[in-house]
Amino acid sequence: MKKDIHPDYHEIDVKLTNGDIVRMRSTYGSDGDTLSLDIDPSVHPAWTGGGTHLMDTGGRVSKFKKKYQGFGF
Repeated sequence: MKKDIHPDYHEIDVKLTNGDIVRMRSTYGSDGDTLSLDIDPSVHPAWTGGGTHLMDTGGRVSKFKKKYQGFGF
């Protein structure tokens, strides 16, 4: 492995939106820094399975669904 080409890999504190702090290894900042998240797995719909709503502006969603209705969407 080549020397001096890899970033420093150290431990940081990651502050979640609910205030919990998780210690993990990262290349962010320097050792002991804190990274505060605006969105994290505890609140993001991609991880929570929350209801996402499609905005049908000008019938675009309806047009898409009609065009590809045979593909099982």
